[in-house]
Amino acid sequence: MDNALRALVLAPHGRDAVLAAHLLKSAGIETDACDDVKALASSVSDSVVLGVVTEEVLRHADLRGLFEWVQSQPTWSDLPFIILTHRGGGPERNPNAARLSETLGNVTFLERPFHATSFISMARAAVRGRLRQFEARSRIRELHESEERLRTALVAGRLGTWELNLSTWELQSSATHNAVYGRGAGEPFSYADLLASIHPDDRDAVATAEKQCVERGGDHAVEYRTVWPDGTVHWAEVHGRMVGNEGVPDGRIVGVSSDITERKSSEERLRRLNETLEERVAARAAENERAHATILEEIRQRQAAEELLRQAQKMEMIGQLTGGVAHDFNNLLMAVMANLDLLGRQVAHDAKAARLVDGALQGAQRGAALTQRLLAFARRQDLKPEPIDLAALVTGMDELMERSVGPLIELRRHIPQGLPLALLDANQIELALLNLIVNARDAMPEGGVLSITVDVAESADDTELSAGRYVRLSVSDTGHGMDEETLKKATEPFFSTKELGKGTGLGLSMIHGLAIQLGGALKLASAPGRGTTAELWLPMTTQPPPVAPKSTPVSERPAELPKATILVVDDDVLIAMSTVDMLEDLGHVVIEANSGRAALDILRSNDSVDLLITDFSMPQMNGAQLAKAALELRPNLSILLATGYAELPPGAGSELPRISKPYQQSQLASEIAKLLDRIVK
Repeated sequence: MDNALRALVLAPHGRDAVLAAHLLKSAGIETDACDDVKALASSVSDSVVLGVVTEEVLRHADLRGLFEWVQSQPTWSDLPFIILTHRGGGPERNPNAARLSETLGNVTFLERPFHATSFISMARAAVRGRLRQFEARSRIRELHESEERLRTALVAGRLGTWELNLSTWELQSSATHNAVYGRGAGEPFSYADLLASIHPDDRDAVATAEKQCVERGGDHAVEYRTVWPDGTVHWAEVHGRMVGNEGVPDGRIVGVSSDITERKSSEERLRRLNETLEERVAARAAENERAHATILEEIRQRQAAEELLRQAQKMEMIGQLTGGVAHDFNNLLMAVMANLDLLGRQVAHDAKAARLVDGALQGAQRGAALTQRLLAFARRQDLKPEPIDLAALVTGMDELMERSVGPLIELRRHIPQGLPLALLDANQIELALLNLIVNARDAMPEGGVLSITVDVAESADDTELSAGRYVRLSVSDTGHGMDEETLKKATEPFFSTKELGKGTGLGLSMIHGLAIQLGGALKLASAPGRGTTAELWLPMTTQPPPVAPKSTPVSERPAELPKATILVVDDDVLIAMSTVDMLEDLGHVVIEANSGRAALDILRSNDSVDLLITDFSMPQMNGAQLAKAALELRPNLSILLATGYAELPPGAGSELPRISKPYQQSQLASEIAKLLDRIVK
């Protein structure tokens, strides 16, 4: 319905139509003018609030269309009409009034001429009645919708409805309700049939619930068993409410019912199941506990593996970084040490200058030692593992260990004889042992006991060591110890518990890298106030110990080394210049080249070159590639590979004689002497 009130006006004379429209509009009612009865019949609808018609228009007109619409109105609708007449509405003065009332239904006659107030009052009364009809229509629609929702809910919930008249004991019930008692659709089902269907053991409970509902009013709910016509027992749940006048014969009880047999069966099964529940719960709990323990162990192992992977990735990343830094640092130190070495010879007569040069050279040598630690952490130091008697190696360091620990610390040794050999690099292990001893000493500033033990230990296949037998070197102290968090970081690079400036943080990380490179492991155990134990596990070997080479008597060595023509190749001009200066100082003829291609051009044009000294890391053509090309030109050419890298890729000239940067003139002279000695022989 539109918000505007709309009336239809049918008047043959324009004056009447205009007047009626004007008066209706002043009363807030919009109007539509109709030309004839047919137009009126086609325009009338449920939304129209009023019809205004002059009697003379209807007197001889065909009213069948209008009559049919009036008769077809919904039950809530009774459209009001105002008939404007000259003879009033009584049958004695207007015989036609009865016919019009019968045809149009809700008719009011207004005699002309009429006063405007009378018309407006009559129109407003008619409209108020029409609006009440509209309100009734809304209520009816809401009621229908509510009933439909109720029916839908009943169907969805499988609920039956019933109503019991307490004065006649007549039962009205739905087919769903009757089915709760085993009755089919269309079968008669009275209140007596209902009572007879209740299980004998439950009838008293049902009667008590209904009596209380009648006497007290309100709701009642009861569950009881029913016996169907086929003899089977089922369960019903019934809810009822007293309506009407409570406690008087004309009261009624209305309610719903449902079949709860399946629910009751489930409850019974659950009850029986619960009888053995405790035993099953205990068994299940034990099973869950075992499964939980298994899962926790798997989670722990996975977390441990993930942590090891993260640590390995971190260490690998830092190792690559430190290895690259060490190589570049070696190149820098090469230039520094070479020039200091040469400068020291030039100022030997000046004591002060010689002392300054010597101090600078010692600083450079310390830098070289630091690069060795970096390479050790990066697992790139040049190791020479050999079968070594670790017990003898440690015993041979007694004097050095005594001096290292100082007078406040008691040094205890547990080193049995006859232990198997271990595969290790003697020089690196000596450095590692001294590092552990110094760490232990620093952890006991007020003195204590430092124990060194060498024994044989067996490892199961764990995350650090593969299964097998190992020779174990243990260093224990009675110092302040480390907590768990510090212990986790102890082997990380640059981590140190010492004061600023008193430690590089590379000691344990270097030993850790060394142990892994040798196929072993470094294990740490510590607790605050209980000291620290560092164990270096080294793989045991059955290989025979190396035979010490016979040293040549000094008298048999040549007094002077032969002079040679040497080709020096290095892309770093500063390093090439330093090397050339050292070689010329030794008396050699030196040719310098700054790339591999330039060196090959020199070899093609100069047959006098006795020795090629080349850097490994060069752009376009590295030292190994240059060596290969040079040997194709000069198969007997001696070649010395100089590199800041301690470890070269496979096939990158690893079989060539090598000298590690930074080197001093004496080291260079020694390597050249070995190569020239081969040429002479």
